[in-house]
Amino acid sequence: MFLVGVGLYWAEGAKAKPGSYRRVIFVNSDPNMIRLFLAWLDLLGMAPERRRFSVDIHESADVPAAEVYWARQVGIEVRTLLKTSLKKHNPKTNRTNVGDDYHGCLRVAVLKSAEPHSQIEDWWNQIVLGSPLSSGMV
Repeated sequence: MFLVGVGLYWAEGAKAKPGSYRRVIFVNSDPNMIRLFLAWLDLLGMAPERRRFSVDIHESADVPAAEVYWARQVGIEVRTLLKTSLKKHNPKTNRTNVGDDYHGCLRVAVLKSAEPHSQIEDWWNQIVLGSPLSSGMV
């Protein structure tokens, strides 16, 4: 679970540029990925009280329904969600993520997580440096 979480975060989590503010942030549209990420945060001892959730979704979607959907997926009250981030609709784009099954993405941010973010980066580097990839053997 530990290694899966490190890889999942490095693939889908927020990475900071050198010198910028670092914080653990994960955004995904798959509820199972979100639940796995939350279980990984539990494993790392990052308390639920430090987690903040918000929805990222296209403005043309059913925003209230998406907020209810995501709150249910992670077991929180809708009123505890942070402000939803709306993506502007581009009429020239032929979007396929529409309809009743479209719920946008859930953004999970962990408060006071600059140090854990650095630790995750270190863990990832240790995994990569200890793999055949680092020696060019692949």
